[in-house]
Amino acid sequence: MAPAVLRACCNAVKWAPVVFITAIVAWSYYAYVVQMCIFTVDSIAEKVVLLLLYHPILFMFMWSYWQTIWTKTGKVPRDFFLAPTVAERLESETNEEVQKEMLKQLTKKLPVQTRTMSGFPRYCEKCKSVKPDRCHHCSVCSTCVLKMDHHCPWVNNCVGFTNYKFFVLFLGYALLYCFYVALSSLKYFINFWTSGSGHGMERFHILFLFFVSVMFGISLISLFSYHLYLVCKNRSTLEAFRAPVFQTGPDKDGFSLGRAANFREVFGEDAKGWFLPMFSSLGDGVSFPSRLQPVVSYDTMGSTPSVGDGVTYPTRTVDQDDDGLLASRQRWMEEGGDDFEADTGYENKAMDMA
Repeated sequence: MAPAVLRACCNAVKWAPVVFITAIVAWSYYAYVVQMCIFTVDSIAEKVVLLLLYHPILFMFMWSYWQTIWTKTGKVPRDFFLAPTVAERLESETNEEVQKEMLKQLTKKLPVQTRTMSGFPRYCEKCKSVKPDRCHHCSVCSTCVLKMDHHCPWVNNCVGFTNYKFFVLFLGYALLYCFYVALSSLKYFINFWTSGSGHGMERFHILFLFFVSVMFGISLISLFSYHLYLVCKNRSTLEAFRAPVFQTGPDKDGFSLGRAANFREVFGEDAKGWFLPMFSSLGDGVSFPSRLQPVVSYDTMGSTPSVGDGVTYPTRTVDQDDDGLLASRQRWMEEGGDDFEADTGYENKAMDMA
């Protein structure tokens, strides 16, 4: 019974940041719509305009937040998993050359371009699978996540291939929401602050609403700008801190195909869907075009259109390097002291400013 209770408590704690954000948004709705627009604003026309602009922004903000929270993380295909007996034999083998030969055979037909620092395919001892390109193991979710960016406590979910677009839109619409609320309440904030007019609770809600929206808006500027930069460079947060390793060595820009193609890889080809929190990212999350290898040769989902810079976007690509080495000797920031994948410190620092 004790382990079950402990797990329930841990799950409750994990949801605390989401509950906090939801509570802040619910209170801001009451403060803005009821206390400001209904009780404070005198002009009917102004009330209507403020509310007509407010609700679409709130809707897009909450829709993208919902999608980020509840979209399941991308799972590694079965092709990459080792049979239990094979995994046991691989991990128990003490001869490194034998391990190399085993991984050489296991990864021969798998579409992997990235390597460990020693130059061999990456292997996850936790999941017993070869890791696809840009895939990493999350110690919080206890699974390998496709194109993992980071584990975000504010959404209680991993941000990766399946929901990265939603996460970026969530940051953008949250920033827009904060700035809209701050700008539209500025006049009443100044009036209450300088003159002291207004009833106690009404005055408190509007003053606090302005302060909260400004502080959250300022904290979101750096985070949203940073992720726009990552989109333009076609990097995940993990890759920005440690470059992926290709056959030619580490290269932070290895997956960059130019700004236009990088943007489309995340947001899709159809401009009408760019700003809607609906999945439109290109590819399957298993393999990605790179500057070194833009050719399709491993296709399970059909080909996709060409994107920018004259580079054909592949569904999956096959690596020509058949060398192998058990990646536990070169674990890349997963499990342990260097575990950045579950460390959202950069995110927490930004949010702490609020």
